[in-house]
Amino acid sequence: MAFIEIEHLEKTYQAKSGDTEALKDVNFSIEEGEIFGIIGLSGAGKSTLVRCLNLLEKPSGGRIVIGGQELLKLTDRELRLARRDIGMIFQHFNLLMQRTVLDNVCFPLEIAGVRKRQARVEAVTYLEQVGLADKALAYPAQLSGGQKQRVAIARVLASKPRVLLCDEATSALDPQTTQSILQLLKEINERYRITMVVITHEMSVVEQICDRVAVLEYGRIVESGRTREVFDAPRTDAAKRLIYTKAYSETQSEGSGI
Repeated sequence: MAFIEIEHLEKTYQAKSGDTEALKDVNFSIEEGEIFGIIGLSGAGKSTLVRCLNLLEKPSGGRIVIGGQELLKLTDRELRLARRDIGMIFQHFNLLMQRTVLDNVCFPLEIAGVRKRQARVEAVTYLEQVGLADKALAYPAQLSGGQKQRVAIARVLASKPRVLLCDEATSALDPQTTQSILQLLKEINERYRITMVVITHEMSVVEQICDRVAVLEYGRIVESGRTREVFDAPRTDAAKRLIYTKAYSETQSEGSGI
C-alpha cells in the first residue's frame, strides 16, 4: 500500500445559484519519500484538492489515507494528532509579523509543549538548515520574499512532519529565488525523506523536482505518470497546453534577453 492513497475524492460546493463540482472522482497514490506534483491552470481545483488532503476542507465523498490512517474516519482528537504529521507552506508565507524569525520557528514547538529554551535551540538548528541563522532576530518585514519562504520552511520542519504540502510555494518569487527554494526543498526531501505534494501551475517547478505528476483539469485528474514521460509525450490536451505554455514562455524570455 502506498503512503498516501486518494480514492474517488469528491468535493461539491452548494449554493442557491446551483452546485459546483470542484473535485470529481480524483484518484492517485504517492509513495513514502516521493515528491509528487499536481499541476493545472487556474480554476482546475488545485487549491480545493490541497485543502482536502489535510481536511481543512471536508470532501463530499471518497477516501484519504495517509500513513495507514483513513482521515475521514478519525475522531476530532485523532485528526488533530494526525494533522501534526502534515505540514504546509503557502504562496504568501503566512508568517507572524510581530514575531522575530526565531520566534516564528519556535511557534509550532511551543504549541507542541516544548520548553522555551529547548525550542529556541531546535529553532536555530532549523534556521541553519535553511541558511538563515544570521536572521534569527530580524522581523519578517525586514526579509526578502525568498528569505520569508525559507523561514516558513524552517517553521514547518520544526513540527517534524511526515508530509509537506506545498501550495504554489514559489509563485510569488522571482525565477532565481524560485530555483534556490526548489533546491532547498529537494535537499530537505533527501535529508528527511519527507513526502512532498507540490501544487502548482508552473511546469518548470514540476520538471525540476517532482518524481511524478498528475494533471488536474476541471476537477479531474486527466493524466498522470513519471514527470519525464508526461513532458516528453503528453497524451491529453490539458498536458499539451501546459507544456506548450511553458515552452512559449521560455522562448519569449530567450528572445528578450531575460
